[in-house]
Amino acid sequence: MAKILLSMIVSNDLGPVSRLLPIAQELSKRGHDLAFCNGAKAPSLVIREAGLKNMPVVPSQLPTVYPSEFSAEIWNGNQGSSYQGFLDIDFVRAIAQDYIKMMSDFNPDIIVDTWGLPACLAAKILKKPLVTITQADNHPDGKGYIWWRTTPPNLPNPVPVVNDVLKEHGLPLLKGKIEELLMGDMVLVVGTPDTDPLPDISQITYIGPLQVNSNVENLPDWILELPIQQPLVWVYSGNPRYGDEPSIADSIVIIRACVEVLGNEKMQVVLTTGHQPLPEEFATLPSNFHFAPYVPGFALARKSDLVIHHGGHGSYLTGLSAGTPAIIVPTYSERESNARRLTNLGAGEFVLPQTRDNGEKIISMDEFREKVWRVLGDSSYQQNAQNVAKNMQKYGGAIQAADLIESLAK
Repeated sequence: MAKILLSMIVSNDLGPVSRLLPIAQELSKRGHDLAFCNGAKAPSLVIREAGLKNMPVVPSQLPTVYPSEFSAEIWNGNQGSSYQGFLDIDFVRAIAQDYIKMMSDFNPDIIVDTWGLPACLAAKILKKPLVTITQADNHPDGKGYIWWRTTPPNLPNPVPVVNDVLKEHGLPLLKGKIEELLMGDMVLVVGTPDTDPLPDISQITYIGPLQVNSNVENLPDWILELPIQQPLVWVYSGNPRYGDEPSIADSIVIIRACVEVLGNEKMQVVLTTGHQPLPEEFATLPSNFHFAPYVPGFALARKSDLVIHHGGHGSYLTGLSAGTPAIIVPTYSERESNARRLTNLGAGEFVLPQTRDNGEKIISMDEFREKVWRVLGDSSYQQNAQNVAKNMQKYGGAIQAADLIESLAK
């Protein structure tokens, strides 16, 4: 049996860990020795609840070099990684060594990563077999996060810094995109050519969606006992607040909009936050709202008539694979990309937020209300979502991914 390390971008969100968890559970069933690497609070809780090992890396040094200006519009991986400190060569060197130490301690036979630049860099330095799990917008052959507009010049670019580190270790240099660092010996794309289009020349394997807890019977009794005469709407905000001050990633705008528009309507609303605390302003919710920090997503999406969420790639695929239409309130560029792909598939709508001077996001309540009732009332949205779900069944998901990982580990 193989020792397998599962690494990812470290953020207090469930998206990356939810992507890897189904693969980890399948590999664990086959007897492999697994360890995750993510020290953020919510992902750590999910890993612990799954009964799996976690070996988080504590950075020995924090970045001090950042772009002179931060923008809520993140066009591509180069710009996004510059906000994570990859313009600082001392930080890049240090975080690579931090991951090298952790990998040397665990000594995996293979590394499986999603979006984890430091882990991918360390794996390449150690010459460890690397499988990367990605999506179209994070692939070098993709069009970036804002593919419907022309990319502006002079965006922050950490590639020269990363290339200096690669050169120090005698490794091939990146040609111009940080996403090249995320390309392993094997590249698996979550989704399908419809949900995550890439050129035919790309050296990838589509594996379809990755889901955990697919049976509706896994849902809590209180959800199963909700009145079936009314529509069931699942509102998934993800992390409402990332800090004390408003940030570009905050999803509190979704909860505020849903409370105002859906409160006391003739529908049942299940609100979840992905193991994140519910802000105090929602201590009292409308009578038709039901809050839980976490509920098995795919099962709840299958049970629901409509999903309203922030546009994360995992949420985007969860709704589609369940055959349930969605309304997305995308909180930043990568999520707007997913929202636009959803509407292109005819499986939902999106409402773009605007940002006030104080950093808080707002949306048009009239537009949001109209689109909620439009999607609930027009069966074509559900039919289109079900067509996408049917096509997704052609792919092997976690079982296919585990098979491919095992083939590289041998």
